[in-house]
Amino acid sequence: MIFDLVIYVLIGIGLFFNILAGIGLLRFPDVYTRLHAGTKCTTFGSIFLIGSVILLGLKMWWEKDTNGSVLALHSALALVAILLTNPVGAHAIARAAHRSGIKPAQAVIDELSEEPMNVTTDERRGGD
Repeated sequence: MIFDLVIYVLIGIGLFFNILAGIGLLRFPDVYTRLHAGTKCTTFGSIFLIGSVILLGLKMWWEKDTNGSVLALHSALALVAILLTNPVGAHAIARAAHRSGIKPAQAVIDELSEEPMNVTTDERRGGD
């Protein structure tokens, strides 16, 4: 009974973060902040969702169902794949966006840019 409650809580947390990712994709102004929402939130949400599936598989295995161990193993492998590919894909998309000339919205300093932005040194330090 308590084990099922833990599974449901993990599913709820995972869904919450995935919904936040969807809202961030709709509301954020540029590709860089959208990537932030799309990768950080979905990765974190996937950790909880797949964690609940792994716990469910282990529960099935404990109850003498051999399919539970296969479910837990495949879910763990899927989690490893998500943890490896989400950040790498986001980095590749952000790099391609920057190289194609897309500037961050409302950015004051772009340290990757070859040409300096029109910002004085006092403004960079937060002065008037």
